[in-house]
Order: sequence, then C-alpha cells, then structure tokens
Amino acid sequence: MKIVRELPRRVRDVEHLWIPMPDGCRLAARLWLPDDAETSPVPAIVEYIPYRKRDFTRFRDEPIHRYFAGHGYAALRVDVRGSGDSDGILADEYSEAELADGVALIEWVAAQPWCTGAVGMIGKSWGGFNVLQLAARRPPALRAVISVCASDDRWADDAHYMGGCLLNENLTWGTVLMTFSTLPPDPAVVGDGWRATWLERIEGATPFPEVWLRHQRRDAYWRRGSVRDDLRAIACPVYAVGGWADAYTNAIPRLLAGLAVPAKGLVGPWGHVYPHRGVPGPAIGFLQEALRWWDRWLKGIDTGVLEEPRYRVWMDGRWVAEDGWPSARITPRRFALVPGGLVDEPGADVALRTRSRQSIGAAGGEWCAFGEDETAGDQREDDAGSLVFDSPPLAAPLELLGDPVAVLAVAADRTHGLVAVRLNEVHPDGTSVRVTYGLLNLAHRDGPDHPRPLAPGRRYVVRVVLNHVAHRFAPGSRIRLALSTAYWPLAWPAPSPVELTLFTAGSTLDLPVRPPAASDARLVPFLPAEGAPLPAYTEAAPGSVERRTTRDDDVVHVIASQGGAFRAGGPGRLDDIGTELAESMRRRYRIRDDDPLSARAEVVHEIRLRRGGWDVRVACRSSLAATPEAFELSAELEAFEGDVRVGSRRWDARVPRDGV
Repeated sequence: MKIVRELPRRVRDVEHLWIPMPDGCRLAARLWLPDDAETSPVPAIVEYIPYRKRDFTRFRDEPIHRYFAGHGYAALRVDVRGSGDSDGILADEYSEAELADGVALIEWVAAQPWCTGAVGMIGKSWGGFNVLQLAARRPPALRAVISVCASDDRWADDAHYMGGCLLNENLTWGTVLMTFSTLPPDPAVVGDGWRATWLERIEGATPFPEVWLRHQRRDAYWRRGSVRDDLRAIACPVYAVGGWADAYTNAIPRLLAGLAVPAKGLVGPWGHVYPHRGVPGPAIGFLQEALRWWDRWLKGIDTGVLEEPRYRVWMDGRWVAEDGWPSARITPRRFALVPGGLVDEPGADVALRTRSRQSIGAAGGEWCAFGEDETAGDQREDDAGSLVFDSPPLAAPLELLGDPVAVLAVAADRTHGLVAVRLNEVHPDGTSVRVTYGLLNLAHRDGPDHPRPLAPGRRYVVRVVLNHVAHRFAPGSRIRLALSTAYWPLAWPAPSPVELTLFTAGSTLDLPVRPPAASDARLVPFLPAEGAPLPAYTEAAPGSVERRTTRDDDVVHVIASQGGAFRAGGPGRLDDIGTELAESMRRRYRIRDDDPLSARAEVVHEIRLRRGGWDVRVACRSSLAATPEAFELSAELEAFEGDVRVGSRRWDARVPRDGV
C-alpha cells in the first residue's frame, strides 16, 4: 500500500468524543475532520463496530479514516454499546439496542455543525452486517453504504451454520467475542470509572457459543437482522464487496439480484480484509473506489461509478465483469454422474456406497481465511477418502461464474447425516485444487426451518448449492466432484457414522458457464492501493501461526497463533498512545476416524493491554463435545489486573441436538 502523506485537505483528529443515546448511554468515537469543517460542513462516513477504536483497530483505522477526512469527509469510528470505551454491556451480535443506537448515531452525526446532513456507513464483517441492517431501517440521513465481507442471511452465511451443519467457527468466534466483550474501557478515556465498568462487563458476560448453539434451525432469532428476507426495505445505494478467500461472497450476488436501489458488487482475490490491504492479492485502490461511491451519493458528483458494470470479479489472474446480475450470459452446463465420471449423457442407475473416515476435510483450510496460508491445500488426501467423479481432460478452457449445484439421489443407513460436496480442478500433474464447496445437513433437505430425520434406506433427491465462485478450468485439467459424509474440522460430524448410497441416475452437476467477453479487456483498471500513514507501532515479536496435524489413535489438528487480525503482526506497542497489545489463540480439534462422538473442539483466546501502571488481561477458554442426544459445552472466563484475578465466570451447558 502506498502511504499518502500529503492529502488534499488538512485533517484535525479528535481522539475521543462521546455520542449520547436516547436512554443516557454514551457511545465512544474517534473523529477525523477537515480542519475547516466547522465553517464549511462536509458529509460524514461512519464505521460502527465492537473491536476497540482506541487500540485494537487503531492500526487499521488510521489509514482509512484519515484518508477519507483528507478528501473532504468527516470520518468516525464508533464503538458499539458494551465494547471498547462505550458504556454498557455487549449482549449479542446485532442486538435491538445496537441497531437502535445506530439509528440514533446517524441522526446525531447528521445534526452536527461540521456535517452537511448526509451520512454514509462503511464496515467489514460485523460492520458490513450492521450497515445493511441499518439501511433496512431507513434513517433519513443515511444516503449510501459500503458493506465489505458481510452477509444478508445470518443463518445461511455466517460463522455459525452452513447448510444446516454446525461450524466449529461458532465456538471459535464465540470465544473471541467473549474476550473482546469483557475487556475494560481505557482509563485515559473514561477516567476512574473504568474498573467499575470492567467488573460489570465480567459479571454480565454472555457465553456466546451457547446462545447460538441453542438455535440450530433458521428460526426467528436468525431471521431478525437477515435483510435477505426483505431486501426491498433497503432504500439507499449499496456497494457490496468481498474476496474469494473470504466466507461471505454468497451475499453479494443475492444483494445485486434483490435490491431495488442502485447497487454494485465487487469480489477480488482477497481474504477477510479490506481490499486496499488485500491478500493474497493483488490489492487495489479500494479507498479511491470508495471515494467515487461517496462522492456520487454524499456530494452529488458524477464520478461515472454507475456507468461501469454492475458486477466485477477476479477470475484467475484478470478482472471480468457483467453489466447486470443475474446475467443472461451465464448458462448451466450439466454433467451426469456415472461411476467415477462426469459425462454429458446419463448412464444406467448404479448404486455407489461411501462411508467417510471422520477426518476427511483436513485439507479444507479455514472456514474464513484472512491470508493465503489459511486457504485450502492440495485435496488429494481428502479425495482419496471420498466418492469422486472426474470429467475427461478438458480440450478448451471452461470458465465459471455463479453457484454450482449438485443434485444427488441418495439414501442413508441412519436418520441423520451430512454430505460435503467439493468441486476441484485436477491438474495434469495430479494436484487437486478446491474450487468451491458446499455442505448439507440431510435433515435440512427440505429447508432450514423444519429439519426432519431421514428414513433409513429411503431414496431422496437433495440439492446442494456450492459457494459462489469465479474460476477458469485450464485445458488439460479434469473437473472433479468429490462427496464425503464428514468434513472435519470445519463442520461438526453427524451423531453416528453414516453410509451414504448415491444413485447415479438422477444425480447431476450443473456448472454456471460464463463465455469470455471482449469487454473484459476494456475494463478501467483499479488504481494502486493507497492510504494515509499508519500509526507508529513497535513490534516486540513477529506474529506467527503454527498448524500441525498428528495421527495415532486420534487425528489431532492444532492451530496456534500469536498476533491478531486487527494489528500489524505480533505483540507490540502503539507508540502514539503508549499502549502495549498482546493477543494469542490456540485451537485444538480432535477426532477418531471411526467415531464421530470422539469429536472435541477446544479454543483458548487471550488479550493483554498494558500502559504504565495499567495492566489488564482477559483469557477465555471453551470446549465442545457431543453425545447422540446433546452438545456439551463448557466455557470459562478469567480477568486479571496485573497478577491479581479480579473476576471469573464459568458456564457448563447441555444443549439438545436439533437435527444436527
């Protein structure tokens, strides 16, 4: 990223300000302003998330929000109620209190003397979710949003469930949120009351993995905040952005198809990061692209942003685009399944049986990758334990854009089970690369609202929609469809080993084929990535990630990291405020190949903040196991001031399995 030190407008920053809410709660914010905004008001851009604007997102925030301010906007980074320096207790994701606060926040910002009354919102992940949810509430001052790495459906495409299967990410993310939500505010900001607020947060802590585990179907809990159910409620323009290594791309084409307002979609070669810092890359000039969007909707400047294609994606080394989505140019190519093969015409009905070892999925990478080292690896070991179907070598390239769909005629020998479906490219040297994948809890075959057990031995036709993808299969490669009855450690296993019988008659694979377009070569290139200067950060040790798999009686996957997603590298000191930060996480997933009830997941997450005599640390530990009837969850929280433990909480819960 190019550092831009001389911006068009001089910037004044306010380290901290309070924003009052109607019930008396105060939200804490940082503010960057053009220095003449008090006399020449400007539009405002707001980012509203729970990840501590004072310290943990400081390294990430400064290049973004100072850049926006330097181009004529008021930029605010606001801590959600109960997080960072804001008042209160954080009770859940996207709570009614959070969204009501968000509406009041927008009204407050629009009324400030330095604001023209026009407000935009931007956010990644949590912030990408809540800008969509707030847009659906239609606060009059909200004129446009940019939603990055987010979802319109809290059930179908978030860190909890996938295709009705429980994700281990539910435990990981829930543990992380427990840690963040029980850290104290900074005494340099809130004064002597910081400790009382901290103790209230510890006492009011929520075991988030349990909250989400108690909703194993798409019930009213998940529908609240899932804007997919009524996209027409969104009345302001939406720019939806994601990355192919991220977990949230499926929402982008749905938004483009369903929104009744001006909208654009962009998916690039990135993980769960803003695209100006995009890895694996290449990164793009995302902040310049964002300014074109803001200038159009907040300042009324014709930047040409709407004259460009509606949907732009990265496809294996180049940008391609469609003027509309869904695109009439995309046509399905159907393959029939025959023993070991993908062919154009169906053959005789053959019954193929498979019972996967429970550790299938070891090459699956992270459910949501931040960087290249977290993406899926060579699939050959997983393929070897799966039911596979290969096409002949391709004589010409085959390019896809859309959602592949596998229709499978199957029977199971148990009442519950899952099927994992991977679409791979097998290169001439034998390397197998995962292109995309999908999961289906077979109890959810008729939808996520009312799961129903299988009748053992009964034949069903199920539809598995794989994650949205853009991909070019090279000449000489084979297309591979791989099916397994387990996908560990990404998804929790069924209660018992399942033998799945696939009937080839009626089983198909539909690929969304995109013909090449000459217009792709004429796309206006993105500008190089740039941003305002980073805050000074003295790293005490480099960040690190250790991944290890061992096999004996159990297959054990260990992932340990030192560092954090919100900062530069490893532990160190934010020099401008003198705060030292340290974060560590260790995850351990264990299973025996012959026994799904041996599955164990454990997460330990710890954060420490220190400055002068202020030294605080929060450690959260959680674990999950299961019986045929229930999930068994344990969680523990400890908080320390120096070496003195100032608070602790423990939860043990037995949650009945509900078709999972």
